[in-house]
Amino acid sequence: MLDELRITGLGVIDDATLPLSDGLTVITGETGAGKTMVVAGLGLLFGGRADAGRVRPGEKKAVVEGRLRIRTQDSTLRQRIADSGAELDGDELVLSRTLTAEGRSRAHVGGRAAPIGLLAEIGTHVLSIHGQSDQMRLLQPGEQRAALDRYAGPAQEKLATSFRETFERWRTTADELAERRRDARERAREADVLKLGLEEIERVDPQPAEEDELAEEARRLEHAEVLRVAAAGAHAALAGDESGENPDAASLVGTAMRALTGQSDTDPVLGELGSRLDSAAAAITDVAAELTGYLEALEADPDRLAQIFTRRAELKGLTRKYAEDLPGVLEWAEDTRERLASLDVSDEALAAMEAERDRLAGETAELAGQLTASRRSAADRFAEVVTIELAGLAMPHARVVAAVNPRPAGRGGADLTVDGIECAVTADGADEVELRLQAHPSAPATPLQKGASGGELSRVMLAIEAVFAGAGGPPTLVFDEVDAGVGGEAAVEIGRRLSRLATRHQVLVVTHLPQVAAFADRHLVVSKDTAGTVTVSGIHRVEDGQRARELARMLAGMPDSHLGIAHAEELLAVAAGAKGKKAPG
Repeated sequence: MLDELRITGLGVIDDATLPLSDGLTVITGETGAGKTMVVAGLGLLFGGRADAGRVRPGEKKAVVEGRLRIRTQDSTLRQRIADSGAELDGDELVLSRTLTAEGRSRAHVGGRAAPIGLLAEIGTHVLSIHGQSDQMRLLQPGEQRAALDRYAGPAQEKLATSFRETFERWRTTADELAERRRDARERAREADVLKLGLEEIERVDPQPAEEDELAEEARRLEHAEVLRVAAAGAHAALAGDESGENPDAASLVGTAMRALTGQSDTDPVLGELGSRLDSAAAAITDVAAELTGYLEALEADPDRLAQIFTRRAELKGLTRKYAEDLPGVLEWAEDTRERLASLDVSDEALAAMEAERDRLAGETAELAGQLTASRRSAADRFAEVVTIELAGLAMPHARVVAAVNPRPAGRGGADLTVDGIECAVTADGADEVELRLQAHPSAPATPLQKGASGGELSRVMLAIEAVFAGAGGPPTLVFDEVDAGVGGEAAVEIGRRLSRLATRHQVLVVTHLPQVAAFADRHLVVSKDTAGTVTVSGIHRVEDGQRARELARMLAGMPDSHLGIAHAEELLAVAAGAKGKKAPG
């Protein structure tokens, strides 16, 4: 829930702070005073598109800051915040978004720099913004289908996800099959070239570290005589020669060791040095033995050297054609095997792919039928609860109908027979969902986009939001002049319904209707100074008599009219009575 919102340098707003609270907060003000900038600021704060044109002329940047209270039950959101490295101050979280006049944008969450996407992610948990543009979206079939699916609940979402995944596999398989058949000749030629390369690699059978091992062996064979002389000389120095005339290193070290250890009782230092020579003598003996084995194994082998040169030439041929080194050659071979599988245009491969396509088509059709049945079941319930809400919005005789019909074949997507009817199937299913409004019992039920007025659309949208709000959702709801085109009794009922929503949610409403404003738990007025700027003091809370004067201004443009104030006080009394409170006086 939002506790406070501060906006600087945005549109007509120079610097303004909105103190927010639970319940219904109404924001009013003269046309052009910046009420819409409040909603724009909220959109910016929660990851909306950054439009540099919104920065106040003459300012270098616009900044929107908000302080949230995160509910204890929002464990998923709390964990996401923790994962981002941001910190909560108790239950509070501070967000900010900065937009420069050059169009650069930065975000901070809990005092740490964060991606803009994190603001948007937090926003989905925290608030839902509805404006007049949402009414236009409600006219789109896709939005109406999404509203119905949202109402149907988690089971519907799970079914829709399963259908979408199966649909995508079906279309991918079908497209690949069609592509293989269409490009069979080119694929066959490519496969032949790749097979030749793969056969060459398999014939040579390179090993990952083979080149280094062969190079080392070749060096030994090419320099066998030099290595023999070096090893024999070292062996003679360590172990002596056959004549026995030259003392060997092992004997000399042994003599020194015995001389030192013989006096260890007299001086332990000599004993310690003798022990170290003992280790040296053992090492000399071991090296001499290994040199003996080395000399026995070392021999000039011209035939083996020729084999190595031939093998290295074969390996060099592979690295010249397929990759820079042998591991790369092996990787190329693995990739080629996978590519050959996708290029297979044999009758057997095409038949197997066709069978898989048909299997997936059947599974897609079955899931589409289940999705249709689920939507039709939810449609009746959805229409009923929205109709009930409309009755409370001064449309007692109106009825909403949610029609779920098969999408005609050839109208986008791919055609498939679902429940015995050929339909155009997309990733959203095989249905066209259409919300219709029957204004009164004798009137036909016409699609919203054809027969609903602006005021009726406002109320239908508010009724739908009321239905969703009753099922949970974000704790904060924002309505930006959704009461456009509404007046009289209908406006009073909209205020009453918004007030009822505010018993379960924090509700922020930007309105020009005094009938709606009368129901506010907190009434904020946006006003400009003589220079046309909203300053720090340009957003203030009105109470008691000041509130009646603001309603009188909204009613007739005359805040000091006794008749207007009397009418405003009557509105406040009606609203207070509806909420069970004493009217302000």
